[in-house]
Amino acid sequence: MVQGTTSDAGKSTLVAGLCRVLYRSGVAVVPFKPQNMALNAAVTADGGEIGRAQAVQAMACGLQPHTDMNPVLLKPNSDTGCQVIIHGQVQGNQEASTYHEYKKIAMQAVLQSYQRLQQQYDCVVVEGAGSPAEINLRANDIANMGFAEAVDCPVILVADIDKGGVFAHLVGTLALLSESEQARVVGFVINKFRGDIALLQPGLDWLEQRTGKPVVGVLPYMHDLHLEAEDAVAKTSVKKAGAQLTVVVPVLPHIANHTDFDALRLHPQVEVKFVRLNEPVPAADLIILPGSKNVRDDLAALRANGWEPEIARHLRYGGKLLGICGGFQMLGQQLHDPLAIEGEAGSSAGLGWLAMETTLEPHKQLKQVSGRLAFADSELQGYEIHMGVSAGPALETPAHLINDLPEGALSADGQVAGSYIHGLFDHPQACAAWLQWAGLSDQVAYDYTQLREQSLEQLADSLRKHLNWSALKPYLPAGFTSG
Repeated sequence: MVQGTTSDAGKSTLVAGLCRVLYRSGVAVVPFKPQNMALNAAVTADGGEIGRAQAVQAMACGLQPHTDMNPVLLKPNSDTGCQVIIHGQVQGNQEASTYHEYKKIAMQAVLQSYQRLQQQYDCVVVEGAGSPAEINLRANDIANMGFAEAVDCPVILVADIDKGGVFAHLVGTLALLSESEQARVVGFVINKFRGDIALLQPGLDWLEQRTGKPVVGVLPYMHDLHLEAEDAVAKTSVKKAGAQLTVVVPVLPHIANHTDFDALRLHPQVEVKFVRLNEPVPAADLIILPGSKNVRDDLAALRANGWEPEIARHLRYGGKLLGICGGFQMLGQQLHDPLAIEGEAGSSAGLGWLAMETTLEPHKQLKQVSGRLAFADSELQGYEIHMGVSAGPALETPAHLINDLPEGALSADGQVAGSYIHGLFDHPQACAAWLQWAGLSDQVAYDYTQLREQSLEQLADSLRKHLNWSALKPYLPAGFTSG
């Protein structure tokens, strides 16, 4: 099990890399995260949803994502509440105080999934959540040491040296664990190191002497590594010399599945700007309204920060506007939540750019999809995760055809489009067609899925070189070789 001293310490990346190293050596390996809190999700082969990071880790193992890989997923919809998803299916909304007690029930789902994976695979690589030293969350813990203790799992503790204070993070985290939990930690990994390792060595020696635990690896900062983020929104990219198309994405308070834009961020001809709602709206060729876990509240936040007239101005000057999932719902005339699924019950006026209305319903639609774009001869693959059902004349001019059925909408003037499909830009043909629609006519060859695969391979190469596999050998399947 990989646990971290902080959020974003490198747990997801280290697990993905370990999975790929083991997979390349012929080990039947599977990723597992007992509990995940994230708004980036993926649809599984068995018709549920899990955290996006676990879907990427499944790819590292050569597997299709499955709900057993992340049996408990929490999707925040307010500062104190979240949607609770068990084995891929929504169980309802809970406040944090209520869920704290519910974890006793959730733990049963966690153990069931773990036992099934143990029976099917030679090795389970487990990812923790946040930090095991969060004292207020220790009772009934199912995400970190509570799980490790329950299944008798050895733990690697990873810290990000790029944040600063790495020795304090490691020593302090270890000190806040119980004696049995401390004994469970078999080593440290220091992540994102830059510079001369010789200058770090005195600190490593001190750390090992102070704690009695080995440093099993110092991983270098990998500048060109790309794996989808578990939850944090990527920083605004620096201007690319070859950028010919500018895409602006508002960072909504409840933005979901912002990994939709990773393929665009890496495109050599596209500059993606994530813009906070209180920041000026920059000039753009394309504005994309992203997914949202609380669509009506996020639409109200857009309005309160002056985005509605800015979007209208953008369209008047010939720009394109695309809405994905919750962003698609915002483009309609009305949004209805009669059952208070995402917040207070009621209705809100949409932006009115597409003639349709959306009603939130209790059943969440979860499906992997493939088809074609309706306005271009291009294939499409992606997935849907939404609780809204849209209806209206706008849907009679679809953006896509899925199994010959219409999906999404395209305005009569061709300036405004919307779709429920996530991953629109992952498939090279679909990405090229959407960028051409947005104004990028002379495109270079580009395949995002190939870049992601290259990143997994580069990560595995780095781990093979920089981890002490002799120290890790007692915890790996018999016969494993890092070569």
